[in-house]
Amino acid sequence: MSFEPASATPLDASRESSLTTVATYPGLRVLAWAGDVLYASCGYTLLKARITGTQSDWQTVGRFQPAWWRELTTANRLSARLVRDGFHALVALPSGHLVAAVPGAIVTLRPGDSEFRISHSITRGTRPLHVMATPEGNVFWGEYFDNARREAVRVYASRDCGESWEVGYTFPTGAIRHVHNVVYDEWEKCLWILTGDYGAECSILRAGCNFRSVEAVLSGNQQARAVALLPSAEGLYFSSDTPLEKNHVFLLDRQGKLTVQAELSSSSIYGCRVGNSLFFSTMVEPSEINAERRVRVYAGHGGAIWQPVLEWRKDRWPMHLLQYGNAILPDGENTTDFLAVTTVAVQGGDLMTAILRVGGERTQAGREPVG
Repeated sequence: MSFEPASATPLDASRESSLTTVATYPGLRVLAWAGDVLYASCGYTLLKARITGTQSDWQTVGRFQPAWWRELTTANRLSARLVRDGFHALVALPSGHLVAAVPGAIVTLRPGDSEFRISHSITRGTRPLHVMATPEGNVFWGEYFDNARREAVRVYASRDCGESWEVGYTFPTGAIRHVHNVVYDEWEKCLWILTGDYGAECSILRAGCNFRSVEAVLSGNQQARAVALLPSAEGLYFSSDTPLEKNHVFLLDRQGKLTVQAELSSSSIYGCRVGNSLFFSTMVEPSEINAERRVRVYAGHGGAIWQPVLEWRKDRWPMHLLQYGNAILPDGENTTDFLAVTTVAVQGGDLMTAILRVGGERTQAGREPVG
């Protein structure tokens, strides 16, 4: 499948976190890295490309067959935004299996197959925010739904490459609203579970991969309300996701000390790593505290020198119906020096994926992404 490449001009930045556009691809949404291979979706079709710095050759990996009416809505950009069509999370396993989240289901693609099958039907909410795997291929995701009654919330696990699912851990009734993310930490060989949304419901918990021990490390305030968390040798970098207070990037070091790294202009739910550089994006959502109308990507080189390096203005369409302005950053391990980002609900870049070299030289002239 071919896409017409264009390019985007980033904001001024330091040499360490400078970004140089390689290309952008309309209609693609980034999902996850697997080394130098980037997975992205176009509606309910999954593609992949090896990102090398020249024009990438996107190849079809597989497809999920949605309900008939979603074939109609996914054909139009605004209707697809309205009903949240397409793939929303994905993880590539060492076995060759691919496990993904689509509206209403967790789906699995076996090696050699071309069509995803439903391995778990979601009955509460529409999908988890993220799907995560350990190096051994065990897969985890947490329930994400409105949960006004504060019912018990489950974290699901698969020990057979996404073929079947079991409840790995259950938060009791009244404990949390929902799970934002489950993240594997290669340094401590553990899981970090992020929950929300209010008071003691906001927690970052350390769990064994078998869930025999689960303990809260941070909890009880809006700055512990997080979705994006990046483990590193020195500790955990995470960004807060609250419409009720100013948002920040934090470092929780391996000795348990918490420090503020940077102030963000709005809530943040995506983060990724490219070499020694860390990136967190912000979104535009209705809030009296966070009134910012621009989506931004912040960079920190070696965990320092934090600054905004990309920005876009929110488009004119209503947020509650047609999505908040956002910059999606992929999950997975990226072994390249390229940043991949998909913008949604922004002027001049709605559902547009940009590939940018971190600290490199320009390979292709481009166009300003800021609306």
